[in-house]
Amino acid sequence: MPPARRPFQNEKQDEKIEKMNERTMNAAVLYGKEDLRLERIPIPTPEPGEIVVRVTAALTCGTDLKVYRRGYHARMLQPPIPFGHELAGVVSAIGEGVTQFAAGDRVVPLNSAPCDACFFCLHNQQNLCDDLRFNNGAYAEYLRVPARIVQKNTLLIPEDVPFAHAALTEPLACVIRGLEEAGARPGDSMIVIGAGPIGLMFIHAASLAGVEVLAIAKREDQVEAARLFGAQQVLRIVEGQDTVAAARALTPDCRGADIVVEAVATPATWEQAVAMVRKGGTVNFFGGPPTGTVVALDTNRLHYGDITLKASFHHTPATCRTAFDLIASGRFLAAELLTAQAELIDLPNIFHRMLTRSLTNTRDIKTAIVFHSELSTHNSELEAQALPALS
Repeated sequence: MPPARRPFQNEKQDEKIEKMNERTMNAAVLYGKEDLRLERIPIPTPEPGEIVVRVTAALTCGTDLKVYRRGYHARMLQPPIPFGHELAGVVSAIGEGVTQFAAGDRVVPLNSAPCDACFFCLHNQQNLCDDLRFNNGAYAEYLRVPARIVQKNTLLIPEDVPFAHAALTEPLACVIRGLEEAGARPGDSMIVIGAGPIGLMFIHAASLAGVEVLAIAKREDQVEAARLFGAQQVLRIVEGQDTVAAARALTPDCRGADIVVEAVATPATWEQAVAMVRKGGTVNFFGGPPTGTVVALDTNRLHYGDITLKASFHHTPATCRTAFDLIASGRFLAAELLTAQAELIDLPNIFHRMLTRSLTNTRDIKTAIVFHSELSTHNSELEAQALPALS
């Protein structure tokens, strides 16, 4: 039996570990395809113009799932890299020169900010900025926010808005931009292909804007969710059915919809979207298939049907503010989108389960990774009510 260490040695070792833990934090790091690891990494410190946010809520996302499945994102990240991009939290430290925020402020830092000086920014296409500054690492106890995002795309959260609700700003901002690009107006008809998280956001935002929405869903739980979020009609996909014909049959005179939004990201649904839109209508290819994907489109229908094709990517600071204001107004059903809450340690299992959720028939939309100790006392009860526990 080895000799016991002297108490002095144990105390020194414990003190060393304690000091090490004080300088590090728990974080999820993506290393590649379906390789997500929880690690201890250094707690960031702010450089001039930056802030550090103590994360209170970080949300699972369809884009994160796509990145997890593929192991990369062509624009936003290359592994190994801290993971996640939808979050809200409390400012814990500020860098030199920061005047618009202070420690203790409740904020939602968006995941990008444009330069506002390049060709695309000057042509009102900030989402295509040549120097678009991205930021990842939401699934962690702390996140450093780059100076440009602090300056241009970080928003203060009102006291009555739960952190997890505010964290929905980023995906909703992408949806708002998609609706704007499609030219959606009150009274228009719209088909939304897909009833995952983004599809449901399109359904809900369009419905709130006075658009009549037909949702196309795969599972029964998605059918119920689509109705909850405002779809006037829902078509469930069944084997052997001509989905295009069935969808057109639900539009006036079977002519198709004014706008069709594709929110699945497969070649088949891209092609279906073009077949479902009316002459003179607009298709928004929101879902992004993998690099190199090719689709077959009927050029005769496109040309003689005078059809507009749009491919909507990302958001702008303006659509972020529009989305945030909609959430803060209480009109947007944020609580209904957040179907579960969990802790960071559960994250790898959550993403593994997300890969196979199409095999289940339970309503599983978005999970909030919540750092309970960071909830302010006056807001913790509201957060708890807003987020059901992960079962």
